[in-house]
Amino acid sequence: MSGVTDREADSAVPAADPVPFDLASMRKQYRAEGLSETELAATPVEQFARWFKQAATDGGLFEPNAMVVSTADAEGRPSSRTVLLKHFDEQGFVFYTNYDSRKARELDANPYVSLLFPWHPMARQVVATGVARRTGRDETAAYFRTRPHGSQLGAWASAQSAVVAGRRALDAAYAELAARYPEGEQVPVPPHWGGFRVVPEAVEFWQGRENRLHDRLRYVAEGGGSWRVERLSP
Repeated sequence: MSGVTDREADSAVPAADPVPFDLASMRKQYRAEGLSETELAATPVEQFARWFKQAATDGGLFEPNAMVVSTADAEGRPSSRTVLLKHFDEQGFVFYTNYDSRKARELDANPYVSLLFPWHPMARQVVATGVARRTGRDETAAYFRTRPHGSQLGAWASAQSAVVAGRRALDAAYAELAARYPEGEQVPVPPHWGGFRVVPEAVEFWQGRENRLHDRLRYVAEGGGSWRVERLSP
């Protein structure tokens, strides 16, 4: 029988390091001006354009077009990642990816998607929910030609979301492509790479306010290009 008591055994286990911050007290008091129904544009895309211009100019954001894309697989299990918005208009919001990636596979099985623009320095968020559809090859090729040469090679080198042996294998694949397509030589558009256009069904504009009484105004599609605006409780 061991001579170590339960109390001694417990004391021998190192205590977990305390959380370095008091998370419960971490909060900001938002003092931004509010958002009223009378100030909204006729469509969510027009309103998004207004806010995006402010975010891109005086919002103090590093990448205002960065958005969190949330998808779910056929069983409803969600996943999220940050992607760059590359185009938006009345037809929807467009981003590009590898069609063999996890997000693309999930969108093929379940096309419903949520986009979140977390513009924290402005105490703003925009959430768009809708259906994702692949862009046409001509549109994809036109955008691909605007990418830097290195990014074009990267679209070929990376089997996005697949397990890779290590960083060395990824760098080797890129080096091989760089030798095959040196700077100045046209890189073909990968057949497994392209865009998704998210056609919004609802778009919420969130403005932080004092005392957590935030303004949340949501456009909801009603068909025929018309939108209903509703206020949500914070």
